[in-house]
Amino acid sequence: MRERGDILLISCYELGHQPFHLAELLAMLRQAGYAAVPVDTSVETLTDDAIRGASFVAISVPMHTALRLGQQIALRVRSINPPAHICFYGHYALLNADYLLQEMADSVIGGEYEGPLIRLITELESPQRAYLSPSQGSTNALSPPHTAPAPTGMTDSDSLILQGVRTRSHRSGPWIERSKFLVPEREQLPPLERYARLESGGQTRLAGYTETTRGCKHMCLHCPITPIYQGRFFAIPAEIVLADIRAQVAEGAGHITFGDPDFFNGPTHALRITRALHQEFPDVTFDATIKIEHLLKQSHLLSELRDLGCAFIVSAVESINDTVLQHLDKGHSSADVAEAFDVLERVGIALRPSLLPFTPWETLESYLALLNFFEERHLVEHIDPVHFSIRLLIPPGSALLASPDSQQWLGELDAAAYTYRWRHPDSRMDKLQCDVATLVEQAEQAHADPIETFFAIKALALAVTDQDLCVSRAVQSYGAGKVLPHLTESWFC
Repeated sequence: MRERGDILLISCYELGHQPFHLAELLAMLRQAGYAAVPVDTSVETLTDDAIRGASFVAISVPMHTALRLGQQIALRVRSINPPAHICFYGHYALLNADYLLQEMADSVIGGEYEGPLIRLITELESPQRAYLSPSQGSTNALSPPHTAPAPTGMTDSDSLILQGVRTRSHRSGPWIERSKFLVPEREQLPPLERYARLESGGQTRLAGYTETTRGCKHMCLHCPITPIYQGRFFAIPAEIVLADIRAQVAEGAGHITFGDPDFFNGPTHALRITRALHQEFPDVTFDATIKIEHLLKQSHLLSELRDLGCAFIVSAVESINDTVLQHLDKGHSSADVAEAFDVLERVGIALRPSLLPFTPWETLESYLALLNFFEERHLVEHIDPVHFSIRLLIPPGSALLASPDSQQWLGELDAAAYTYRWRHPDSRMDKLQCDVATLVEQAEQAHADPIETFFAIKALALAVTDQDLCVSRAVQSYGAGKVLPHLTESWFC
């Protein structure tokens, strides 16, 4: 598999930025002597010819949306090129391995995927492991044991056993060993012009993306990283991160998103990188994701972060209902959220929260309190309306499955949807979530004013309690909206 096109790397969605999880793997494959071809189907067309020419297809699934899209790609590959080996890699691959390995995938890899994936390719291309596809009447590399045995002279590839590679016959867990990091290879990826931009001060800038750490030391129960990394994280060498930033700035990036699950998992490491970034590119801004508890514990660092070019900070607020926050083991309270907004307001950095407002523990009253929190504090502009519609996903392996009260709300696994079903104790909340999601989608398609969308959401919630709200009057009463720095792609999961 050394010829260009033998290995196909596919990204379906990475939050509107140039796919980091392709760029990183491309560099490591090139060092190993492989000429992989990347395709980002969010902005590019995956052709039938490219599929036919591939022997190995790796699909990146770092998030739920990417997995849903990747499923369609895998089925298409299986239809057009049955002999191709299909590998899913990323956070959501290993969690959903049992379902993926039924028909769509031949292997799945979670954790630090680069090493296992390259070892898998090397093993599959070895002369001793030649294989035929199921459609040819033999066992492919990772086919079920009940299929017909390989013809004489062929190796039964179902016996393949590699640590970090899950197959139908080998139940390997995630590979959590430090990788030998390389500078991501971005030359083959679509240009930054095809991706999200920063909007700030009436201007737009091309936005790049990189990561300074992998994994996370925190164990939030709803997070897909928790069952994979179990509280471990790895720092990427500063010189690697800076070289990646340098390459993107050369391509026109005026802003960088640091996509770490928590940028302050290692605050010293984060500041070392941002100081060097600012020294070399003083006009380049950045954003990062930081937990509420870290914003408060490390509040003395925020002024410097602002001076180094921090345009905004994303934080997984999730809810302002303390019961919900305790069930998710978020490590902060509703009072902490209010304090974090105040601290960042004084510092001069916009806080852009992400929310998870529909869980089994949220109530209609606390959902309305959440809406009131943003309205009364004049924070509606800080958040994209889609966040008021997000419903809890519980993938296989989720730490939430061990919750003491799970039997009260947890349903059956819907493997095809990659989540366990659950019902809210108050059926009105399930209907409200559907209604809000529909409203937000329609508003997005109509390019509606986000403030107007917010009050339309509130009107829906109030209607459940037989209260009325005049949306136009509420918008007028709210007053002029603030224009805050933000990316043109709404954050989603």
